[in-house]
Amino acid sequence: MTVFKKRATGNHCPYCAGQGYFQLRLGGSETCSCCSGSGKNK
Repeated sequence: MTVFKKRATGNHCPYCAGQGYFQLRLGGSETCSCCSGSGKNK
């Protein structure tokens, strides 16, 4: 999985946009490894 660095804006995780998970292309979802699913910026 390729992860692109993004600028942190506000209190949301920059990788998953505050959702806490990623939508997979084949269906389903995966927990964001950067924020551990919380959706908040560390």
